[in-house]
Amino acid sequence: MKKILLAGVAAATMLAAGSAFAADLPSRKYEPVAPVVVVPVFTWTGFYVGVNAGYAWNTNNNNNNYLYGAPVYNAYYGWGDSGNDGGFTGGGQIGYNYQIGQFVIGAEADIQYADLGGKNNYGYGNQGMDWFGTVRARAGFAIDRALIYVTGGFAYGGGGNNNRFYGYDYGYYAGNGDNTATGWTVGGGLEYAFTDNLTAKIEGLYVSLDRGNSDVYLPGAALASLYYSGGNKNNEFGVVRVGVNYKF
Repeated sequence: MKKILLAGVAAATMLAAGSAFAADLPSRKYEPVAPVVVVPVFTWTGFYVGVNAGYAWNTNNNNNNYLYGAPVYNAYYGWGDSGNDGGFTGGGQIGYNYQIGQFVIGAEADIQYADLGGKNNYGYGNQGMDWFGTVRARAGFAIDRALIYVTGGFAYGGGGNNNRFYGYDYGYYAGNGDNTATGWTVGGGLEYAFTDNLTAKIEGLYVSLDRGNSDVYLPGAALASLYYSGGNKNNEFGVVRVGVNYKF
């Protein structure tokens, strides 16, 4: 019996000592690891729509030739004309970009109002550009949210064209039209994405449109036996504009 009691006391003593030792050991609890937040990388890929406004100025090179007279009177040679008038331009655009690494390719179409006009050297008439549009390819290099690009392609436009020339007492020349012209455009710009959806750009374009010829002659007297007229009218103008786009 004494042996059993001594064994029980020894076991109890060992358990108490083990519990005290375990209490003195350092805790194995760890601080929770904060979740890793992955920030998505911005991409220029996607469709977009936007609006723009700016300034356009004429660099027209219009050459018109007029020759009239009679066998007994001296002939008269007319003049050419040019213009550097400028005005407001504004409109909207739609396009698509696709990003490959840091390179971005895409296409854009726009339609614009344009307050452009020019007069002949002697004031007998005017040429104007009321609207124009472009369909262009774009190619650029992206530096994170900034995009430097070049652009070029097809251009078209139209507006009033009212030319007149009085030939003393012998006749009257007039050329009128409101036709649509076609041509080409080239330019470049810088675009920056302020958010994942909102971007802003500044862009410059050079536009050249071929307007062709337009001639009418009304004789004023029987002595007016000879008349020739011809014109080669190119509408050439520059555009500087700013715009904002919403990218889907």
